Amino acid sequence: MIWGFAILFTSYFICMMAFIFGFKKTKIFPSERIHPKTRFSIIIPFKNEAENLPDLLKTIAELNYPSELFEIIFVNDASIDTSEAFITAAIEKSTLSIKLIQNKRVSNSPKKDAIQEAIKNSNFEWIVTTDADCELPQNWLKTLDGFIQKNNPAMVCGPVIYKSNGDFIENFQQLDGLSLQAVTIGSFGLNNPLLCNGANLTYQKNAFIKVNGFSGNDHIASGDDIFLLEKMKKAFPKQVNFLKSKDSIVSTKPQQTWKNIINQRIRWASKTSRQKNTASVLLGILVFLENFSVLIIPLFMVFDFENIPIYTSLLFFKIITDYLVVRQTALFFDEKIVFWKFLWQPFVYTFIVLAVVFGSFGGNYSWKGRTYEKQ
Repeated sequence: MIWGFAILFTSYFICMMAFIFGFKKTKIFPSERIHPKTRFSIIIPFKNEAENLPDLLKTIAELNYPSELFEIIFVNDASIDTSEAFITAAIEKSTLSIKLIQNKRVSNSPKKDAIQEAIKNSNFEWIVTTDADCELPQNWLKTLDGFIQKNNPAMVCGPVIYKSNGDFIENFQQLDGLSLQAVTIGSFGLNNPLLCNGANLTYQKNAFIKVNGFSGNDHIASGDDIFLLEKMKKAFPKQVNFLKSKDSIVSTKPQQTWKNIINQRIRWASKTSRQKNTASVLLGILVFLENFSVLIIPLFMVFDFENIPIYTSLLFFKIITDYLVVRQTALFFDEKIVFWKFLWQPFVYTFIVLAVVFGSFGGNYSWKGRTYEKQ
């Protein structure tokens, strides 16, 4: 059995080192002085986000980009708090082009419906999506414009980081987010994009129409980013890029309870079985087996006392592997990772992964006041 663990942990190490290589291979896009000309329609679906909207609107007002070249489209998805009233008041005070429209439900995915409804009401040729609990960097659109003018992409995926005040639950989500960004950016560097994040996603409206938008997966509640990425890769194999720039980093707020964290990840996992990328599916299996091994190795240590040093070495090997991956990503995001504080991360993550897997078997999950059935 020890050999089985050794092969699994070595495979995991090789895979993670490949992502580190891909991460380094993805070049940082330098900020350039260039005359802005790209026109953006920024789409922001929201549901009961009154608490987060002030921070988002503040960063929107501070965007360093000609106001005539972008518009903001808020899509109200059945909010019952003061979100809509807050945005209406902001529209009256702002000199920017801000629209407020209502979502029209036509599928099992409220967010996909909201984005499609906003695209119908958009005036410009480039669609940008983000979330209501995000904060945008000042030179976000300026950097996007420069990248688009230089690279002529069909889709541009951007970096996202979880904010953290340093406490246990927020720090966990930031570290987990950094690991996801490592896979995202690393896979782009390996020329096989596996992930992207709808909180920082840009694409041509015509390209969205050409791939028939979310058609074919709109019965799945999540996946407005991943499924669209897969379609874009197929239709525009050389025009799907990652914008690796510190000026394009969007920050998002973490969940405040473990229950919400697990439900959020069950929601993410609900689309896994529908993904057509074999590498993504194999990676998911490898990560699950690795984390399951972390959970059961202590049991083997109890019944196989003589090999405790080997089991301990394997666990430490896993921790070092994860640390190298997260540290590499943290350097780009200007976040400091203290090793002794990182030690607990793999073990907590193991329980989260197992809770998500077994939670997915139930078929139903809750998110933002709605209950969804696994498709």
